[in-house]
Amino acid sequence: MLRLFRLCATRLVLVALLATGPLVAQDNDAPDVETLAEILGAEDAASVTVARVDEGVPGWTLRQGDAVLGHVGSTWEIAESVGYSGRPLEVLVGIGPDAIITGAQLIRHNEPVLTLGISDADISAYVSGFAGYDLRQAGRDDDGLPKIISRATVSTGVIRDSILRTARTLAFGRGLIQAEAGIDRLSWHDASWDDLVAMGALSEVRLSMTDAARALDGAKVAIPQGDGDFLHLWAGLADPPTVGQNLLGQQGYTAAIGALDPGEAVLIVMSRGLYSHRGTAWRRDGVFNRLTIRQGDNSHTPRAEDFNLVTRLRIEGAPELKEISLFKLPASFDPLEPLTVEVRASRPAEDGGDVATTLSTEYLLPESLRTAPPPEPEPLWRSAWRESVVHIVVVALMLIVLFAVVLAQEWLVRRASLYRVFRLSFLAVTLVVLGWGLGGQLSVVQVIAFLHSLLDGFRWETFLIEPVIFMLWSFVALGLLFWGRGIYCGWLCPFGALQELTNAAAQKLGVKQVAVPSALHERLWILKYTAFVGLVALSFYSMEKALVMAEVEPFKTAISMRFVRAWPFVLFVLAVLGAGLFIERFYCRYLCPLGAGLAIPAKLKIFDWLHRRPQCGRECRLCETKCTVGAIDNVGRINPNECVLCLRCQVMINDATTCPVLKRRQRSAA
Repeated sequence: MLRLFRLCATRLVLVALLATGPLVAQDNDAPDVETLAEILGAEDAASVTVARVDEGVPGWTLRQGDAVLGHVGSTWEIAESVGYSGRPLEVLVGIGPDAIITGAQLIRHNEPVLTLGISDADISAYVSGFAGYDLRQAGRDDDGLPKIISRATVSTGVIRDSILRTARTLAFGRGLIQAEAGIDRLSWHDASWDDLVAMGALSEVRLSMTDAARALDGAKVAIPQGDGDFLHLWAGLADPPTVGQNLLGQQGYTAAIGALDPGEAVLIVMSRGLYSHRGTAWRRDGVFNRLTIRQGDNSHTPRAEDFNLVTRLRIEGAPELKEISLFKLPASFDPLEPLTVEVRASRPAEDGGDVATTLSTEYLLPESLRTAPPPEPEPLWRSAWRESVVHIVVVALMLIVLFAVVLAQEWLVRRASLYRVFRLSFLAVTLVVLGWGLGGQLSVVQVIAFLHSLLDGFRWETFLIEPVIFMLWSFVALGLLFWGRGIYCGWLCPFGALQELTNAAAQKLGVKQVAVPSALHERLWILKYTAFVGLVALSFYSMEKALVMAEVEPFKTAISMRFVRAWPFVLFVLAVLGAGLFIERFYCRYLCPLGAGLAIPAKLKIFDWLHRRPQCGRECRLCETKCTVGAIDNVGRINPNECVLCLRCQVMINDATTCPVLKRRQRSAA
């Protein structure tokens, strides 16, 4: 009857949740002039005029007379920023005409740590720390960004990401940052000839004497055949310093580039062999008629005024060359698009005409020699994972060890002494390392945030910001299918570990344990399920109130803040732990909303790893009395909703000195 009552109550609450409908939109009134002027750092708000921009990138443009003071955008409008709570997170961001952030102001949020534990002054100081950041350096120099606030990593990380994305989008939309890519004319690194060829900075084509004789068959003077070069050609843009400065030296490069007009580029053509890519006719008519540069429908034949002669190269490893030429490309050529360099080779024919062939090479400026728009700032979750390698390794090792243990539990539970040492040791690591050291304490707040994100727009990035928490939730999600809620509650919950360790110490000191009557014990379960459903329901009405009520969890005080908190919170934790000295895992049994939330999908588990004997609950009820959380009923069945997978019952039924069934078998055998 009790189980039926809980099932009906849960369904009624779910119906009530669905009846509440979607989230009621919050008012999003336009900010006043004083607020916008303050964000841009304007002193006299009375002289400022504001124009709303709705086309393209939305926002506000502020002017003082004819001068543009700057632009302000909303992270909710532009970046659609959603906080960890799953609700809109709005910050107004201002940028000046020089693409520098002038200020930011938090407008609305429903973030857990911003509601409890972190003051408004802390957040104001954090968002104001973005002032002065140059968006043109975004992604290249993050030293100017404020540091993420400790104990508010996720929420302040989301704020940072939304501010940078909004400011950057606003700067592009207002034309303060140009998105066009171009030739990298600033970067330089030492490179050899082979390096330039390997990176594609120089394209290459070769026509051997044998191939030339075949192509120019019919010439009055036959071309001798052989493996030598008729024409071996290299071509590429010399504008990038990595190319031009290495090939020509500093002075030669400066002379070649310094005379260019805007939009022009320099093509370097180098060759060796019997045939010349320049010829001699250009000395008479000023046109290099052997050479043609093509790009799409555009073609160009260099003239004498476009030409500079180079006598030798300064680069290491260059082959012996016959001719080196620099040709200026007109602005009609796009240096970022592919171009073709063609050399026409001809010989007088026996019939009085000419026989000719064309040697061509395709060239495209390598990506490594281009500039691009300032890169997007690295997503916060990527930097968080990169900077948390040690934490990730530690958690991964713990999860691997735990995974191996639960898979090979039969081996462990047959060794009672080893099991006891291992369990207490693992719980100590969970508390000290995972909990107090790495902050790896899951919370019902995260469950609520996940539910809201599914309704308001799920984003992986939000949950990836905390690598340790993400790894734990991923493992728990998988573990629910195999082992139920116990894989977390019994092994990976730092507060659960704290309760069990303190109770173990209490029992060692002779503290008498209180046996809760079965009828009362099962009725007290209602408390945690009611707490969980109530918190979820309340969050749909007021996330802020739900976060306040979520303080029924002592996790933040005991684990995240290590008891450094106001005395009422500490007193509550001490009371819970005090009760746990007499009733093992008192909080887990009756009050934990997170455990209740994890118990609901525990019904989905597809394996039953815990063994029972036919005599359990009939001839023997020892496991029932010794169960860590009282998850075994009076007929020997294990309730998967309550079991924390401590394996204590498995040790007992395999211990010949403890299990009455095994004792009787030993006596019969004797």
